[in-house]
Amino acid sequence: MGKDVIVACDFASAEQVFSFLDKFTEKKPFVKIGMELFYAEGPEIVRQIKARGHKIFLDLKLHDIPNTVKKAMAVLSNLDVDICNLHAAGTTAMMQAALEGLTRPDGTRPLLIAVTQLTSTDQESMERDLLIHEPIDQVVMHYAKTAKNAGLDGIVCSPLEAGKVHEVCGKEFLTVTPGVRFADGEAGDQKRIMTPAQAKEIGSDYIVVGRPITAAADPVAAYNRCVAEFCD
Repeated sequence: MGKDVIVACDFASAEQVFSFLDKFTEKKPFVKIGMELFYAEGPEIVRQIKARGHKIFLDLKLHDIPNTVKKAMAVLSNLDVDICNLHAAGTTAMMQAALEGLTRPDGTRPLLIAVTQLTSTDQESMERDLLIHEPIDQVVMHYAKTAKNAGLDGIVCSPLEAGKVHEVCGKEFLTVTPGVRFADGEAGDQKRIMTPAQAKEIGSDYIVVGRPITAAADPVAAYNRCVAEFCD
């Protein structure tokens, strides 16, 4: 897969997500299905969106004991998604178990990436709430190296950290970066953000963009703007 824009379809129902996707009559965007939509509609929503021809990043951020995650990933692998994820904080054993569960009998599997620190987390909250006192960029790099050593394909990180991740883990190790906003847009609840053009410059492989596209007056135009800034 080359660079791509992933649209975060953070909707509460199938009706809302299909109303949004119906606007795209030409290129079918790569979409992210997160907890809200998956918990509202269940696995069937994944099958329906896949049947429409979209690539899917299933963003459920698994984090549990290794055996539970292994079994859950075996179920998710049958949904034919393109990317799924877990929390790197779940340890190497959990990440390796996830890979085992995700790998189908024929040896194929979706890409598996790890969440390092959420883009809503900053140094202050990490120290105060998580009792992690190292600089946040060092924490992200440590989680990235741990994920790579466990055999994962990449991580979710802030675009501010993508370039450093490639330095530490290699160019082939994928960086999937939320926290992307247009220069003339609002930051919302994201604290570590960049524009699509900046994310491209620093080396993000995929950007995940939600409200700047889904809440735009013209979502298709906003999506095309993202693609032009990031991919072209």
